[in-house]
Amino acid sequence: MARPLKKKRVVGKSAVSRTPGETAARPGAAKAASAGAGYRAKVRMYRQGLGDCFLISLPRTDRSDRPFYIMIDCGVVLGTPDPKPIMTQVIENVVATTGGAIDVLVATHEHWDHLSGFVQAKEAFDKLKVGEVWLAWTEDPDDDLTKELKEEKGLALASLRMGLSHLQLGGDSDAAAELNGILEFFGAAKGATTGDALQNVRAKTFKPRYCRPTDAPAVPAGANARFYVLGPPHDEKMLRKINPSGRNKETYGLALGNFQMFLDGAGTALGDTDVDRPFDQQYEIPFVYAQSAPELDFFRQHYWQPDNAAPDNWRRIDIDWLDGASNIALQLDSLTNNTSLVLAIELADGDVLLFAADAQVGNWLSWQQVQWTLDGNKTVTAVDLLKRTKFYKVGHHGSHNATLREHGLELMPHDLAALLPVDHEMAVKKRWDGMPLPGLLDALKAHNATVVRMDDEHLPNDPRFRASDKLGQSFTGPLFYEWVME
Repeated sequence: MARPLKKKRVVGKSAVSRTPGETAARPGAAKAASAGAGYRAKVRMYRQGLGDCFLISLPRTDRSDRPFYIMIDCGVVLGTPDPKPIMTQVIENVVATTGGAIDVLVATHEHWDHLSGFVQAKEAFDKLKVGEVWLAWTEDPDDDLTKELKEEKGLALASLRMGLSHLQLGGDSDAAAELNGILEFFGAAKGATTGDALQNVRAKTFKPRYCRPTDAPAVPAGANARFYVLGPPHDEKMLRKINPSGRNKETYGLALGNFQMFLDGAGTALGDTDVDRPFDQQYEIPFVYAQSAPELDFFRQHYWQPDNAAPDNWRRIDIDWLDGASNIALQLDSLTNNTSLVLAIELADGDVLLFAADAQVGNWLSWQQVQWTLDGNKTVTAVDLLKRTKFYKVGHHGSHNATLREHGLELMPHDLAALLPVDHEMAVKKRWDGMPLPGLLDALKAHNATVVRMDDEHLPNDPRFRASDKLGQSFTGPLFYEWVME
């Protein structure tokens, strides 16, 4: 039997990260602050539609009436009807609740359903003052791996969007709809993008914090909690691990060989030149001419008919290079999910709130190797934090590869509270039928977790949860649900 490999651990550099002149919160003072406020934490989940937007309130250590506010993401999936007034209502409510100022703004990853509000409701967003902006290291323009991932993503998106146009022109409506549904996570092809949204977020501060798991736990001034960065891992192999492994098999995201083959196909199919042409160009009949010239009706009758009804349609090879387009797009989507910034918020008494964004398998697995040293001699591991998790923001709208079993949910205590930002009806329209995954809901139930879904019109009979009096626009009922930890 082979000896197991020695596992590499990612270790935080120091006890606590603070700005100059800042002092760490004393546990006694923090507990007193919580007692004075009447709560230890509040987590608000807005009901804007399929997407994430959370507002967290923590008591301040100075016992002031104003909480310490953290906002995590603000977006809704492309295709949501009339999203601008919806997202404007959400951000206006954040502004009203916080008095127009939050302490930390977190943008977890570059997907439209997490960022769209920062462009769709920019006028409202401009009213919000922000103390600090936290982004994952995968947005750090000075990081070499970030540069590599961004370049790969840019090439893939450009080719996939060209491929989408080709599918639409070729009449393959089903394949085009499937591909378009995935590409919508990155914003509209013509219009505002996730990059535009992130630019608006960055503009809120002089210098964003780019978070890494090796960072020491942060205790921002006035907060009664430590903030640990669990992911994303600064490890390309783990970032590309997007699905659970089979026996003795690793499954990764963008397989570079297939990816390069796809780009090669895009270049030859859509470019002006093709060095691999089987015939000299003088013997070719251009597609546009074959589809439009009156004297070439033969080609239209045999090869181009609506809904692929032409009898010889099966002979066409002009879009064969697109056969793997949806698969490549799914891998690109999952790789972006795996770059999610994951935060564990440890309260003064040791209880933990876990915000996993859309982190997938590789991100979760990497936490097993993460640890920090506090006060020079106390070691805290990510596994320790999972074992003390009392609140869980369910990852990636409850999908199949965003909540681990053995290294995730099974480590968490029973009776935890969970907020699930999902709109199953919209997910079905997008052909994501397993969102949320019934097996995950069953596992949460077996774990005695109290789960509140965004798309559920009724709250459980649990005093920890409340609904807003103000009505929302995406669903029947309240604008948000809120969990209160007393």
